[in-house]
Amino acid sequence: MLDTYFPLQSEPPPPYNAHMRFLPLQAPIAAFLLPVCLGFSGLTQSSQAQASPSVSSSPVGGLPSASAEDRALALAIFKELIEINTTDTPLGNVTTATSAMQKRFLDAGFPAKDVQLLGPDGRKENLVVRYRGVGALSEKPVLFLCHMDVVEALKSDWSTDPFLFVEKEGYYYGRGTQDMKNSDAALVATFLRLHREGWKPKRDLILALTADEEGGRFNGADWLIRQHRELVDAAYVINPDAGGVELDHGRAVVADVEATEKVYSDFQVTAINRGGHSSLPRPDNAIYELTTALNKLAAYVFPFEMNEVTRTYFTNLAGQETGQTASDIRAILASPPDMDAARRLAAEPSFNANFRTTCVATRLAAGHANNALPQTAQANVNCRIFPGHSPEEIRKQLLEIFADPMLNVKAIPKLSVKYVSDAGDVSDTAPERKAMVPPAPIPEVFGPLTRLTEAIWPGVQVTPVMENGASDSIYFAQAGIPCYGYSAIALERDDERAHGRDERLPVDSYWKSLDFFYSFAKALGGD
Repeated sequence: MLDTYFPLQSEPPPPYNAHMRFLPLQAPIAAFLLPVCLGFSGLTQSSQAQASPSVSSSPVGGLPSASAEDRALALAIFKELIEINTTDTPLGNVTTATSAMQKRFLDAGFPAKDVQLLGPDGRKENLVVRYRGVGALSEKPVLFLCHMDVVEALKSDWSTDPFLFVEKEGYYYGRGTQDMKNSDAALVATFLRLHREGWKPKRDLILALTADEEGGRFNGADWLIRQHRELVDAAYVINPDAGGVELDHGRAVVADVEATEKVYSDFQVTAINRGGHSSLPRPDNAIYELTTALNKLAAYVFPFEMNEVTRTYFTNLAGQETGQTASDIRAILASPPDMDAARRLAAEPSFNANFRTTCVATRLAAGHANNALPQTAQANVNCRIFPGHSPEEIRKQLLEIFADPMLNVKAIPKLSVKYVSDAGDVSDTAPERKAMVPPAPIPEVFGPLTRLTEAIWPGVQVTPVMENGASDSIYFAQAGIPCYGYSAIALERDDERAHGRDERLPVDSYWKSLDFFYSFAKALGGD
């Protein structure tokens, strides 16, 4: 899951350039290159103003291309999923989406025992589909891990209805078009197509469509690996919730494969005051104290850091960039790194997120009446923690950032920083866990991944990245199952709209991902 939001670009990116070429993985970095659960993700509107969805079929880089009929089905699935609200809100319901996909598989002739809908909550049921292999089946299955939930979106914030699938100006709009119902739909369509064609893999392929990756009390990936490991146990996991091809004004710069990821943590920052009548204001005020602390956070820059993964990423990127950017990247790779160059590069949010831990205020609440001094002011601070640091270490660092000698004065409100779990539970201390260790690359994964990527995006170098967001890969990695993150989606660097307003996906990217996953699934299945 790309977990960031960048400014909207004014124009759509240029169309696919057939002269782009993907380079194979370089041996010196192969030992740690492509580690975490593989995330490589490869519409239309209901309003009168919508254009008809485009489903024409044309070959991509010599790969087998979906027929017009297959594309129409893939588009219908994409539209259906976008228009089902799967947010963790009273209006959202993941089970509505997973049960709709279950019906598609059952109608297609999948055995009921291989299409299981289950979960700890009636609104948060997960779907696990097993595509049976034939023969001795000496190899463990391959698991494709996809979350079905999305982040809340307010219609008032968007130029379109976020829960209508809208195609316009070469893009599909709707909540989840980037994160990650595009891949959900592409993989459902792929499994259905392979089944219709009568293809027989040499090992089982599993598709898990899960709940609450974005937040909530019933994370499906965690629940399945703990409660029903037999359904999702696999040789490795492919997670299309990370990675992809970075575009710079239409030019494919680099193909990212998630090798590690930051640790996600939320912290509840609270200022408490005795309050009083608003006609008798005092210097001590819970809102002032909280905003003073948040202003300190806004001004604070966490230390610059690099690890093997980010160093390799920037080393490879230096050869693709030009001008000042290329010079600055080379400068930060020097020993010691040039901090002036780092500051210039950090103006680009995606670079800055690769340099350090980041913490940002994301929600705010205060006061209880318009005519009363606030007794409580509270903010949520969301942190993405650089590998090597724990949530508890960062919680303590936030206290240091917020520290004020005046807090010892009785009249000043007390400030606390507490940890908020993914389930919403609040505690005085945070976990000591740190980021997962990247697994070794598996040739049977990265051979076809590189070959297929080369066919679609010629000339682009595959390189390891640190995912700045967070994904469900962590649960399988902790269970000892290698995970790889790569998404067959090409996006402009300044058009990452996951979790933001007017989320959209280039039409061309969806069709490329569909063709990628079809060939990739067959390759992993032993075709």
